Amino acid sequence: MAGRDAARSVVSGMRLGLGTGSTVAHFLEHLGARLARGELTGVVGVPTSVRTEKAARELGVALATLEGLGALDLTVDGADEVDPGLDLVKGLGGALLREKMVAQASDRMLVVVDDSKLVGRLGEIAPLPVEVVPFGHASHMGWLRDLGAEPTVRAGGNGHPYLTDNGNLIVDCRFAGGIEDPVGLERQLARRAGVVESGLFLNLATEAVVAGKGGVRRMRRGSSP
Repeated sequence: MAGRDAARSVVSGMRLGLGTGSTVAHFLEHLGARLARGELTGVVGVPTSVRTEKAARELGVALATLEGLGALDLTVDGADEVDPGLDLVKGLGGALLREKMVAQASDRMLVVVDDSKLVGRLGEIAPLPVEVVPFGHASHMGWLRDLGAEPTVRAGGNGHPYLTDNGNLIVDCRFAGGIEDPVGLERQLARRAGVVESGLFLNLATEAVVAGKGGVRRMRRGSSP
């Protein structure tokens, strides 16, 4: 339901950022259906992962690169947590770096979630993914603990560490009781050499489509949830 509602926000000629994850997959299905019916024309998207690129091509969504399109009209993406101010934790799908680059290039960001992702404080439920380069990655673990996290290098298949589409590792950081100061934490992570990006998406989402037992509702930044 939320994916279908989000697809209604797309109009002909839009330059879209296409997020990654299970909720975005539903959005892509409805977007592809609208394109196939001729309801939309001239829509082109920038995928944030190899998985999204493959799905979009199969559904007939025209694709381009971020450098080729420049500014985007709208990014549609999922989230692992959404707080009352529409700040997000993202990255459990492993695409946080490309997702943030695309979101920052967009005029608007629409988040598609179910109501289980709504939290009072970021970090209450989901770990915070932190993407790091493989070189010297273990040197970050003690530093992250000093920031109040319990860090774990994300595992992939066959006992090997998970690698992002960019060839980096992800350290999942759990914070007991949630993240007290997301802005300050983001600032510290950004200053750390070897840390590529974090899953803190602050002041990026402009609207959320939230699905629950009562149906679908919208939350907008700056208004009551």
